[in-house]
Amino acid sequence: MRLSPSWSRLRSGALLVASVVLAGCARTNEAEPASSAPLRANKPSILLVTLDTTRADAIGPDARGVETPSFNALVARGRRFTRAYAAAPETLPAHSSMMTGLYPAGHGIHENGRALPAEPALLAERLQQSGYRTAAFVSSFVLARRFGLGRGFGNYDDVERPERPARETTDRALEYLAGKADGPVFLWVHYFDAHAPYAPAEPFRTRYLKNPYLGEIAAVDEQLGRLVAAFQAGAPGPVAVVVVGDHGEGLGDHGEAQHGNLLYDSTMRVPLVLVGPGVSAGTVDAPVSTRRIFHTILDLAGLGGADSLRAGLGPELVLGEAMKPFLEYGWQPQIMAVDGAQKIIFAGRNEVYDMTADPKEASDIASTATLSRAARNALKDYPVPSPGVANAPSGLSEEDRRKLASLGYVSAGAAPVVRKDAPRPVDMAFLFDVMEKASDLFVREEYARAIPLLEQIRAKDAFNLDAVLRLATAHSALGHDEAATKMFDRARGLAPQSADVRTYWALHLARGARWEEAVPMLEKIAAESPGRVPVLEALARVRERQGRTLEALAFWRQIHSLRRAGALELIKVGELSMEAEDTEGALSAFEAARIAQGSDFRHNLELGVLYLSARRFEEARAALDRVSPRHPAYPMALFKRAQVSVLLREPDRASRIEAARRGADATTRELIARERLFQSGPR
Repeated sequence: MRLSPSWSRLRSGALLVASVVLAGCARTNEAEPASSAPLRANKPSILLVTLDTTRADAIGPDARGVETPSFNALVARGRRFTRAYAAAPETLPAHSSMMTGLYPAGHGIHENGRALPAEPALLAERLQQSGYRTAAFVSSFVLARRFGLGRGFGNYDDVERPERPARETTDRALEYLAGKADGPVFLWVHYFDAHAPYAPAEPFRTRYLKNPYLGEIAAVDEQLGRLVAAFQAGAPGPVAVVVVGDHGEGLGDHGEAQHGNLLYDSTMRVPLVLVGPGVSAGTVDAPVSTRRIFHTILDLAGLGGADSLRAGLGPELVLGEAMKPFLEYGWQPQIMAVDGAQKIIFAGRNEVYDMTADPKEASDIASTATLSRAARNALKDYPVPSPGVANAPSGLSEEDRRKLASLGYVSAGAAPVVRKDAPRPVDMAFLFDVMEKASDLFVREEYARAIPLLEQIRAKDAFNLDAVLRLATAHSALGHDEAATKMFDRARGLAPQSADVRTYWALHLARGARWEEAVPMLEKIAAESPGRVPVLEALARVRERQGRTLEALAFWRQIHSLRRAGALELIKVGELSMEAEDTEGALSAFEAARIAQGSDFRHNLELGVLYLSARRFEEARAALDRVSPRHPAYPMALFKRAQVSVLLREPDRASRIEAARRGADATTRELIARERLFQSGPR
């Protein structure tokens, strides 16, 4: 394995490992599959269903303790792949591989919460260009459009909440299918239910009371049956169906309760069944990568058959990675190679398993095993991402981070300390649960509860820069200046050249009495890294304190070009815009905040004043009528409402003026006395 100095070099191909890592696996049979001949002109409609967090042994005819008749029915008439492997044990990287045909080293997404680059082309783009109607219905925020997989879909139905149940997603997909079909359809439906926490709806909750994870699988299978039936009934022409897991779930195997940290079969081996034209029924026991979904669907669409699973590949070396512990904590990067019956996991040293004799990966035979040259070369040459680049923020708001945290996906805030003697992730499995809880509490700003857990992590992993910086930040947020300074000193000792440490130290200073010391530091960091949203936020607030309103506004607008604005930030921009006498800018901000907050919006007085200034009198009337009599500035609302009443020549304008006089305070009493609109009486 080698560290790539930057992703720009990876993009240029300087670190590509021929076709083994990024485009195709080592194969003994390079002949074009028999299925490469173009399909007949009547192209099939294609349904792709991805089952999130679904182990290979939790669904299908061989599964124990769960009934999955819908999946089993597809297996009975299609081709089932018993050793299908995810490219990575996280949702976004795994789906990115299926939609590009590349391993994560090729498409650049190694963790959730990142944004897929504009290149390479996605499966939906290729199909849309060839005449397919394309639609996607995804069930988790992890796959929201902002992360890049929406390209090429005419309809991309995503969710802004953490997840939605399979029944609701299926209902949405069936509504789409009920529309008039005019040519072949490519429909992708993603089900997220099997992801923790496991809470299946009835009757599956009661039926699987002792194993709610399997209850979630059974509930999804029911919706799979509804979806497949509707698709087959409504799609024009022939139909192809691909059902595949994105990754599995640890369920305690090898010390991993969920997924993302390790490369054992519990999280990497997934279900895969293929039904459609030219697909012979049966079972394939050879290892395959789920990134072949890309090539297989192109083949079904008549767009080339190379590397398709439709006719079956020759023996191939299947790769995978789990980079989260490396990118977040500086532990050993992990790479998997599956070579026939042999499986190798490299994380500082090799683990080798005979998957025929030892399917549970209980006996490491690395000391006696002989690896093929292809496996050795693939493991040695697999490009490992640079933590400083791979961990660059993707413009997520704090609200977005909370959504990911609620699903157990919280990325580190700083590039880790990388060292040759870093621990192997499997040896640190006893910390996984503590780390997940600490990260979740930290993102939800429950700092007092997070601190003891972060101290536990630091005690067991002294070089864990993420834990140290989170401790420093937690103490800073709680006003523990001495403890925060101590932790920042520790962080500088661990990573003296770290831009992240410098950034968080500047943010700490900006939060307290020494804020003026932070200003030149923040300005320098913003110049070097203009996409660091927390730095821009700190500078916006500093400029407000300095009375430099226009500069503060410019920073807030720069922030909102990088990520979606929250309601409170929109209100702040509205107030600053009013101070800067930018009526249109203030109106735009307050209107957006009102949409976001709905009935909780409490700035109708400002909206009314702004509409009045813009001579939008009817909108001013509506806004001012929404101001509560309990508002501390209600006398001003009465005064402005009386002005609007006169300008609109309302029949009750005289009583409006009188109400403003009766309810006046010291400020509005003088304004009313000088207001010319009121001096000539009703007009």
